[in-house]
Order: sequence, then C-alpha cells, then structure tokens
Amino acid sequence: NLVELLESGDQARLQMALAEAARTEQLNQIRSFMQRGLFAYRIMQRMGLAELDRVIYEEGQSGDAGRQARGERLEKAREALRLQVRDYVEKQMLLFTANQGRRLREDVLSQIRLANLDQSDLRIMRELVRKMAKKLVALHSRRRKVDRRGILDVRKTIRANIEYDGLMFHTVWKQKRIDRPKVMVVCDVSNSVAPVARFLLMFLYSVQEVLPKVRSFAFSNTLGEITQLFDEHEMDAALAEAIKKHGGGGTDYGQAFADFAEAALDDIDHRTTVLVMGDARSNYTDPRADILKLIHQRARRVLFLNPERKSSWDSGDSVMRTLTPYCDRAISCASLKDLRRVVSDLMRSSV
Repeated sequence: NLVELLESGDQARLQMALAEAARTEQLNQIRSFMQRGLFAYRIMQRMGLAELDRVIYEEGQSGDAGRQARGERLEKAREALRLQVRDYVEKQMLLFTANQGRRLREDVLSQIRLANLDQSDLRIMRELVRKMAKKLVALHSRRRKVDRRGILDVRKTIRANIEYDGLMFHTVWKQKRIDRPKVMVVCDVSNSVAPVARFLLMFLYSVQEVLPKVRSFAFSNTLGEITQLFDEHEMDAALAEAIKKHGGGGTDYGQAFADFAEAALDDIDHRTTVLVMGDARSNYTDPRADILKLIHQRARRVLFLNPERKSSWDSGDSVMRTLTPYCDRAISCASLKDLRRVVSDLMRSSV
C-alpha cells in the first residue's frame, strides 16, 4: 500500500518497492532519454499511484481540517516520490545504455570492414582485439601434453607397479603431444590493405602465450622481416614503424615472394603455417607463383587472407587465380570477426 509506505517514512521499504516495480516494468529495456517520463509514470502506477491520487483527492474534498492536512502531506510525499523515481530511472538508464551501447558498438565494429574504419574508433578497436585475444587464449590454453582417457598404456602401467608385485595401484594413460604450429605471416602493408594487416599482426602478437612462434614480414614491393620490431617496441609503435618502413612504393608480389624465400625458405618445415595477407593486386607484374609453389611444398599449409570480397578477386591486376592453386585455403578476410576465426583456427592446430 503506497499510502501506508509514504506515511510510515520507511525509506528502505520504499526503495525495495521502487526496485521491484522497475523490474516488473522492465526498466532495463530503456534506451533513450525520451523514455524517462514514460518509465517513471509506469513505475509509479505499478507502485499504487492511482490509489494514492484517490486518497489525496478525497482528503482534500472532505472539509475536515485534519484530513485536509493529511492530504497535503501525502501530496508533498507524492511529489518527493515522483522526483525519487525520476532520479532512479535516470541512474538506471545511464547504467543500462552505457553497457548496452558499448556492447552494441563493439559488435558492430567486430563485423565492419576494416577498410571502412573511422579513425575515431581505433582505440575501441585495439581494446576489442585485446579482449578477443584474451578469450581465445583462455579457450585454447592447455598443457602441451594432454591425457587421452580411455587408452591404457599397458607397458608403462606394468613398469609403474613393479614395486607392488604386479598389483595395479597406478594406471598410466597414453598421452598425445600437442605442438603449436610455427607461424610465418607475410603482410602486404600498402595503403589499400594496411588496416587489415595492422589488426592481423595485433591479433597474432596478442596470443603469443598460446601461439609463441610467430615470424612476421611486411612488404609493398621489397619485403623485410619485422619480428624484431615487436620484441623491441610496444605494439602500436612496432606496427607504425613496420608500415612506415615497408608500406611505400607500388605493390609487387613477385619481388616480395623472392625476398621471403631468400630470408626464410630454409626455416619452413612440416610444422610451419604460412599466412599471406593481401589483396593480390600486383600492378601487372609477375607474381612468381613458382616460389609460392615451393613454399607450399615445404610448409604444413599456406593460407591466403584477402580483404576484398570474392566477387572482386581476379578483376583488374588481381593475381588470385594464379596464386590460389598453391594455397590450402584462400579466405575473404576483412573484419575483426574474420581475423578472430583465422587466429582461432591456428591456435587449434596440432601435430
């Protein structure tokens, strides 16, 4: 009874009633300041405003001085309650919309094409990459040796129980060794694809706890290794330096593959995953698919990540059709969501 609550002056019970009415009226669905008045009115109605209004009216019309004084006290209490409810709605609205807005913004940013990214969102994007990477690490972290329950290692079990005259006090289960793949990433950092390269490298270096063996190379025409930059500088500074050093000039995939082969071909083996990230637009130069073929023969797998839509592949100076026969997978990869999927796949890999 709202009348009794207001006359008792019990603020604790009044707050409980207010919170319960807010939950019933689904205040957590509020999304804008335009809805403040509506939700405040609905909450007060739920708390018993109609009965309060009736009592105030009847007391005011009674002609009795005592009852009229009571009506005036209730009228003041009603106004105080209205302000209290309005304050409560505003505070809850700030809480709900701040959280919902952030989640909504992050969800949009995770799916937007990185080439269309607004510079003002870079800070949120960096935080989002770190958050995604942290979740991936938590998901994929596990011991390098994992028990395969259900497959008994008989010889080791017997050996472990020799001191017990053959009684099986200890069972030993066969184990499977989990090895993380070595990763070499070759990034086109020319202007058209630099944003995607930036976030791919950011992703890879944010999950080194689980995927520690990453070597990075950047090119637009000539290629150079940038692994050491990430050892010596913070992430943003290393990325800026890599793009500054290797991002100029016309793109030449043939020269880049030749430089990569000279720098790293001897280090590629059956545990190596080679990631090539770029739009495969080589300015009508020879892309040297023969070198990529040799890389493919040595590596465990070669993945080509192209930020363009598949409908644009092979148009103009694109050489995707020439390169894809020597790739295990060619993937359209243009958003954080796409990059997360690729990195998660790498982290699941084992031999």
